[in-house]
Amino acid sequence: MTALEKASYLFIVNDSPYGNERSYNALRLAINLVKRPEAHVQVFLMGDGVNCAISGQKTPEGYYNVERMLKSLAQRGEVAT
Repeated sequence: MTALEKASYLFIVNDSPYGNERSYNALRLAINLVKRPEAHVQVFLMGDGVNCAISGQKTPEGYYNVERMLKSLAQRGEVAT
């Protein structure tokens, strides 16, 4: 891979933010990849995954705040619903 090439990653999140860890794990991986200068990261929220972007979420005990994770990612990558 040359300096001009970027690895592209697309995450499609279609699970609700809480109840299982699929959305959390997808966002966690995307956040770590977006830190790499050679990575281009996009996240597409669909179906129940759109609930990850709801503002003012009350995080259930024992879960990470998916809204905050998504905001952090949106500042460095691309997020679409």
